[in-house]
Amino acid sequence: MLDSNTLFVTDEDGNETEMEILFTFENEELGKQYVVFQNKNDQEGEVFASCYDDQGNLLPIETDEEWEMVEEVIGAFDEEDS
Repeated sequence: MLDSNTLFVTDEDGNETEMEILFTFENEELGKQYVVFQNKNDQEGEVFASCYDDQGNLLPIETDEEWEMVEEVIGAFDEEDS
């Protein structure tokens, strides 16, 4: 479980970036947990998503169907937030 409102992402060059967690959710059908986050310092507000395990390790979203489901949840969150 992700317990704070931030996480750190390391890019391919080894640079660590602090990200703000927007929300987490679970898809019981797939048995996976997801986190939606953004770079606090990015003016464009690009949003990222990833799966995570019980230790809080980020895992890739693997299928197009999974991405579509995540995008629908993000869209619903955006509608609630505005």
